[in-house]
Amino acid sequence: MTVALDGESLTPEDVVAVARENAPVVVPESAREQVRDSRRRVESVLESDEAVYGLNTGFGELVDERIPPEDLERLQHNLLRSHATGAGRELSREEVRAMMVARINALVKGYSGIREVVIDHLLECCNEGVHPVVRSRGSLGASGDLAPLAHMALVLVGEGEAVVEVDGSERRLPGDDALAAIGLEPLSLAPKEGLALINGTQLTVGLASLAVVDGERLVRAADAAGALTTETTLATTATSDPAIQDVRPHAGQQESAAFVRRLTADSEVVEAHRNCDRVQDAYSLRCLPQVHGAVRDALEHLRDGVEIELNSATDNPLVFASDRVDERASGTDNASVLSGGNFHGAPLALRLEYVRLALADLTAISERRIDRMLNPNLQEPHLPPFLAANSGVESGYMIAQYTAASLVNEIRSLGAASSDNTPVSGGQEDHVSMSAQSALQVRTALENATWVVAAELLCGAEAAEYVDDAFDVEPDDLSLGTGTGAVRDLVREVAPPLSETGDRPLHDDVERVVDLLEEGLLEDAIASSLESVDTA
Repeated sequence: MTVALDGESLTPEDVVAVARENAPVVVPESAREQVRDSRRRVESVLESDEAVYGLNTGFGELVDERIPPEDLERLQHNLLRSHATGAGRELSREEVRAMMVARINALVKGYSGIREVVIDHLLECCNEGVHPVVRSRGSLGASGDLAPLAHMALVLVGEGEAVVEVDGSERRLPGDDALAAIGLEPLSLAPKEGLALINGTQLTVGLASLAVVDGERLVRAADAAGALTTETTLATTATSDPAIQDVRPHAGQQESAAFVRRLTADSEVVEAHRNCDRVQDAYSLRCLPQVHGAVRDALEHLRDGVEIELNSATDNPLVFASDRVDERASGTDNASVLSGGNFHGAPLALRLEYVRLALADLTAISERRIDRMLNPNLQEPHLPPFLAANSGVESGYMIAQYTAASLVNEIRSLGAASSDNTPVSGGQEDHVSMSAQSALQVRTALENATWVVAAELLCGAEAAEYVDDAFDVEPDDLSLGTGTGAVRDLVREVAPPLSETGDRPLHDDVERVVDLLEEGLLEDAIASSLESVDTA
């Protein structure tokens, strides 16, 4: 697919397509005209010789420093050099690409005042595999993601470093050599362009876009893991009955409940224990729709914010036609340049914190279900301690729960980055969002949560090996649900039963199930199995 960047219609799925699948990007002519109009307005303001922030003044606390015309180009280049002061690990390829495509889309809205050639350089780098080396730490989320975006933008002027894909291999090159590898000359930046390249939330929103897609996929996998655990621990699926959801109609709760019903459709295991003596199941089983549904709602809230932010102008200052702004705004007869705060990451930072908390809860309830399958003090009589065929001499999945508990704790300990504030720039920038840190923490939370859900899937598949023992029937007499059966079968393709092999290192098994989740293979197997299942 080709992703058209028009400043209006970019989605998280588009960002994923560019970041992970190398989808090419184009800018349609209508958006290019917006860019040209915006640049004409900047030039009109420059001709007026009025002092305008970002065009002919210093930055931050140095806003009152007037810059002479002969130094305007050096001003923009120095801005990139001085602000490229990031720390920490380097962003991954997909993280850099997500940031790049988000930045292009914001610039083509036509409020940043850059020339078309800047857009074309970014497009060529994205399409030809030139990925700037960007340090992950250093952004305060206001005035946007300055340090990471400065590292990205340095390559456009032939400085910094980039990883270049040449003939199927990667080479790390200085910025000018990286551009030369794809036939480009370094840019000489015109007034406003350096600031336009770095002033915005594009690291935050790029990472948040990946998080939305990954998080929504993960919660569906958690529904599948929970449904499989429900069956193999002989719990009831009555808790997903529509009657319960209809009297508390949160959208996410209804979606998770409906998905569990579809996954367990036609389950002979569920039917076999429908009339058992147990009155109620533990919360980790009984409250699956409520907890998973709340996570779905948190992710939907993040998606709403991300879709707005991806298609917003987050630069400062912004360039408008004079007839669009209050007559008191500074500018000329043709254009007005307004300083504001659209670069502030609070709208995303708070939603990302919400999702981090939601992922902590999703991981916590999954870990509790793992324990119910393993713990001899809690598990059903048909399950051997720790799902070890020869318990005592074998430990089975005992340590999978240890690791899950550790990962839950790490998510809980990440902290609320957005609740902190450290004034910078001599007090001029006295309230910042820390949105990029929130986004990076969500990346960590997703990585941990995916491992835990994969471990639950692995334990659920192992527990399914013993279900027939609960009813004193021949092995394989009772089938799992249409969807949960497909899940169990897929897990078995990458991880044989412990009952056949005895104890073995489990990290590879879990990582292979993680791959099933991250590559979409679990979703594909579920979708294929449920094609004929009634959605009621």
